[in-house]
Amino acid sequence: MRAYAVYLLIRGLGSFAGACAFTLNLVYQIQTVGLGPLELVLVGTVLEVTCFLAQVPTGVIADLYSRRLSVIVGYLLIGAGTLLEGLVPAFLAIVVGNVLWGIGSTCVDGAEEAWVSGELGEDRAPGVFTRGAQVGQVATVAGIGVGVLLAGIGLNLPIVAGATVWLLLGIALVFVMPERSFEPAAPAERGSFAAMRGQFVAGARVVRGRPVLVCLLVAGLFLGLGGEGWDRLQQAHFLQDLRFPSFGTPVVWFGVFSVIGMLGSVAVTEVVRRRLDPARPGRLGTMLVVAQLGVVAGVLVFASAGAFWLAAAASVLVGLLRSVCHPLVASWLVANTEQRTRATVFSMSGQVDAAGQILGGPPVGLVGERLGIRAALALTGLLVLPAAGLYARAVALGRSRGRSSGRSPGGPAGRSRRVRRERADAIP
Repeated sequence: MRAYAVYLLIRGLGSFAGACAFTLNLVYQIQTVGLGPLELVLVGTVLEVTCFLAQVPTGVIADLYSRRLSVIVGYLLIGAGTLLEGLVPAFLAIVVGNVLWGIGSTCVDGAEEAWVSGELGEDRAPGVFTRGAQVGQVATVAGIGVGVLLAGIGLNLPIVAGATVWLLLGIALVFVMPERSFEPAAPAERGSFAAMRGQFVAGARVVRGRPVLVCLLVAGLFLGLGGEGWDRLQQAHFLQDLRFPSFGTPVVWFGVFSVIGMLGSVAVTEVVRRRLDPARPGRLGTMLVVAQLGVVAGVLVFASAGAFWLAAAASVLVGLLRSVCHPLVASWLVANTEQRTRATVFSMSGQVDAAGQILGGPPVGLVGERLGIRAALALTGLLVLPAAGLYARAVALGRSRGRSSGRSPGGPAGRSRRVRRERADAIP
């Protein structure tokens, strides 16, 4: 129960800090720092490249040394990078801050899920991830409100406040975060590049030997290809192609969309949590296929919408479904990995997503520049569509494997009845 409470604390404070710091982060970069379009894109590219390069090494370290240590260091780096950006309004400081943020994020990514599933058991992981997602969604709503209020005093204050919460979280975890089930590598293996390489190879061998994991990772690539365009062009579509109602400013409306989306996600993820059954892992995959098809349909409707209210409904729907997909994917990855290599496989998944965003962002941006934002958004929907097909393929593979082995599909090393959260917030 202590590990469960700590995990919920992490999800709540982390989501609050992220929403507070990054809801109006781009407004700060444009109005206070004075960044132009090219500099804004470069900041995002530096962040994604950092995540891409750091994902696997930080995951390997988490598996060899300590998931607990990886999470603590990660949140301290996230807080330090964000604090630098909020206190020093300069392009170089923002770039360095995003490098620190990216390294810290990869330290947390995968290690956090692997830690809690190891402490509580894989059978409890699906319910824990979805409950954590709900806590994070509620905290995000609170973070948005606090961020908007602080921005009325100064645009950098929400960033500084979020950074402070992350730093305090990292310090608190030193004293309250348990780690009882993890067995680190032998002292002779620590710090050995050969050991790191061996851990990575072991993780790659696990992925290669399980077609379901291959499908999940390739699906993550397509999600990355389309995700960057959606994240960066959604608000631009509202501002350039649609007319807001006469009451309320665009900033207020964006805040309203975020709050409605988060509250809706709490309700939907509760339904998902109650329907997750460790004895029927195929249901998890089916829910993910349906959610991903809903994302594609919502993006295409949003891209073609000419009316504000239709676009608003589609935008909220896409955000809601994307928030639901993360705990489902995390649960599926746990169900098909082993404790020894789990954090490494999670880091591979994050690296694939970062690669997709790096590769997909510029082409989508070029389409937006040449053909318009509507065309670029439609392209993001089409880029994400193959992910639904790959998830469906993974469901079929899992069922086939279960029939051939006489067990329930989806468990690691052929074991039955095992199933198994993002981030964004995902932010940024």
